[in-house]
Amino acid sequence: MNRMAIQAAVTMGQLQNKLDVVGHNLANVDTTGYKNRSAEFSSLLFQQIDNFNGEEQNVEGRLTPAGIRLGSGAKLGSTAIDLSVGATKITDRGLDVTLLEDNHLLQVDVTENGVTERRYTRDGSLYLNTIEDGQLGLTTSDGHPVVGENGPIILAEGADDVSITKNGAIQVTRNGQTETEGNLAIVQAIRPQMLEAAGANQFRLPDITEAAFIAEDIIQGVALNDVQIQTGALEDSNVDLATQMTEMMQTQRAYQFNSRSISMSDQMSGLVNQLR
Repeated sequence: MNRMAIQAAVTMGQLQNKLDVVGHNLANVDTTGYKNRSAEFSSLLFQQIDNFNGEEQNVEGRLTPAGIRLGSGAKLGSTAIDLSVGATKITDRGLDVTLLEDNHLLQVDVTENGVTERRYTRDGSLYLNTIEDGQLGLTTSDGHPVVGENGPIILAEGADDVSITKNGAIQVTRNGQTETEGNLAIVQAIRPQMLEAAGANQFRLPDITEAAFIAEDIIQGVALNDVQIQTGALEDSNVDLATQMTEMMQTQRAYQFNSRSISMSDQMSGLVNQLR
């Protein structure tokens, strides 16, 4: 009975983690460029008890493995990220961009505690803000510089108008003359499941110093001719509200089932103690 209670308790802890994932999805159903996460479970170590002789194990018509399998519960194996394109919302704002290809990401330099880290996002709400040394640069809504082919995109002074083409070129108009002063450095997530959530609707690479892979195995640059962008529009979250509500109810029921298993184990243990 103790084994059953332990298995249920372990599984309940992992189900709580899944509820956290579902709750995070529901909280960001209206967040621009947010990508849906899904929890994937795997079984913990289990013990196989063979309680049949050779003839009984090979009985005709048997479809399941012979014996008893005593498990240790389930664990949250991984959190999968869905980088597919969400619905497009027209804003008619020149610096709003939507990436039209699955797994494509904008690059952003985020500085925290004096350390600059390269991060990735599909939130295309871009702005012109003053960055280092008073220079005018293209940034996210939080003021983090957007990365171009040669690093953060910095524009010369005196711009009358700034626009972005469907291939990610930054076009600046001065005194009636329009010139290209940079390009968005779009990348593609080859293995999106390897990316880690960094908060603020951003992703980062895992610590590659302790893993058997290199950055190019996860993120690769996209050629300018392969970049597809829609300007004057933003990408909605790709969270399906109905699916997430269903996931939440199923997980809650599984949680309640395991909780009930613990209660039954306690009751049966009490009965056994009374018989003594």
